[in-house]
Amino acid sequence: MDIQAKARLARNSAKILSLASATTKNQFLENLAKSLSDHCDSILTANQMDVNEAKRSGLLEAMIDRLTFNHDRLDALIRDVQGLINLPDPVGEVFDIQILPNGLKVHKTRVPLGVLAVIYESRPNVTIDAACLAIKSGNCVILRGGSETIESNKALVSAIHWALRESGLPEESVQFIDEPERSLVLELLQLDEYINMVIPRGGAALHEFCRKNSRIPVITGGIGICHLFVDQSADLKKAVEVILNAKIQRPTVCNALDTVLIHRSVSAKFLPELQARMAINSVELRVDQESFTIMHGKGSGLVKLAGPNDFDTEWLSLVLGIKIVSGLQEAVDHIATHSTGHSDGILTGSAENARVFTRQVDSAAVYVNASTRFTDGTQLGLGAEVAISTQRLHARGPMGLRELTTYKWIIEGNYQVRP
Repeated sequence: MDIQAKARLARNSAKILSLASATTKNQFLENLAKSLSDHCDSILTANQMDVNEAKRSGLLEAMIDRLTFNHDRLDALIRDVQGLINLPDPVGEVFDIQILPNGLKVHKTRVPLGVLAVIYESRPNVTIDAACLAIKSGNCVILRGGSETIESNKALVSAIHWALRESGLPEESVQFIDEPERSLVLELLQLDEYINMVIPRGGAALHEFCRKNSRIPVITGGIGICHLFVDQSADLKKAVEVILNAKIQRPTVCNALDTVLIHRSVSAKFLPELQARMAINSVELRVDQESFTIMHGKGSGLVKLAGPNDFDTEWLSLVLGIKIVSGLQEAVDHIATHSTGHSDGILTGSAENARVFTRQVDSAAVYVNASTRFTDGTQLGLGAEVAISTQRLHARGPMGLRELTTYKWIIEGNYQVRP
């Protein structure tokens, strides 16, 4: 496979796509939604082949869940594609308008980044999310999914290419690397002449590999050790429901809850109720010694003392860490030490505690009285996301349409010269 040729084709297509109208790009989304619906059975059949192979190879259950499609998940994906149609096209947006004392008229206008490379594992929905967001924001994209989803991705890319052709857009706007050799990824990461940004979506090893080997800017994120702190003023009944949702609604994703921090003054009252609800839902608890003393012998065999690395673990399963803290500052300090900067929150009845927490916790998404499961492009009104960035430069949190653009300055004058 000639990776450089693919990147060159993408760069050439980017020039065309950057000029495409919002109407044309929305037509692509309409055509893609139709193609996904029309070919639902063949897509699910291809996905089942991947799932069967993953089971034979002993892939972790969390990874199998991530790569699995069913009718509900595919229908939700189609709705996400349709939802992007109604979102404003960021390309061409004019902002920061000013007239300088010398008469120059100045503004910024949004433009596409150019060519994206998205390298991802397990989740075939990323194929659709990345393609849709790239095209709607005027970018081309080179996709490299994991070998565990190769059949699913082939079926999805086929639907994407059909939609591009039907919309009059270059098929090369979305390129797909369908060979599993890791050397191809390394080659891709060197093509800074053609590619403007690399977005890895997967485990820590993938992120580290891209950071160390890329000559192209890399957006990292998507690894979440997520916390909720229950302070002394929280509504404890409602807090249990939020924690339950954050843990079990879909435990295999990056914004699922990993650790609950509990104010010592409410721990004796709160922990038995939380323990009972988690036991009903088969959640194993990894707890500090103080919590263990309160919960031990209360009828659940799913409570274990936390090991030395348990508060630094992204569980991706029905396991939850619990620790009692003396107050807000200890909770903030624990999060600063153990969080990956993804999604962390406080459950509180105190506006002052909420203010302090949101100012001091340096995560991409900081919550007050809500589940961490809302860190999602669709849930936060972006239509979809290509990644969740946990770094500070360029974009942070869910990356939707606007996060896939940059801007240029436009300066208009009347033959002014600089004195």
